[in-house]
Amino acid sequence: MNVPFRVSNCSIERTLDVVGEKWTFLVLREAFSGVRRFADMQAMTGAPRQVLSARLARLVDEGLLRKVPYREPGQRQRDEYRLTEKGRDLYPLLVALMHFGDKYLSDDAGPAVELTHRDCGAPIEQYFRCADGHEVSGPREVTPEPGSGAELKSA
Repeated sequence: MNVPFRVSNCSIERTLDVVGEKWTFLVLREAFSGVRRFADMQAMTGAPRQVLSARLARLVDEGLLRKVPYREPGQRQRDEYRLTEKGRDLYPLLVALMHFGDKYLSDDAGPAVELTHRDCGAPIEQYFRCADGHEVSGPREVTPEPGSGAELKSA
């Protein structure tokens, strides 16, 4: 993709600065599956305690997760981690990564998880559509245009 403008303020790069690390994606995977507590996230991801603590703190700082206090009877107060709207907006990205892995990286037994529509049970699929409703099958049907924040290349 050769674009006629600089990408020093690239949205992809900025997003990767926030989420572009294995443990972050695994924490988000668990949050989307309804896991909210530190110990459960650690058990499900296998993340070292310090790594998980740092990832959760970063996701809270970035506004992708929020802390919600809870207390088990006879225990001290702790925090659960719940997705914010900003965090939930990453769901299509995680599904796209999963579909890629299912297609190209799963073993002979097939994918470990299959996503289905809760109401009818049909498999979940992802599509690109333009604002006029036309399906876009891939990058050859897309033209990068300078956005309002584009910095034009100098000659």
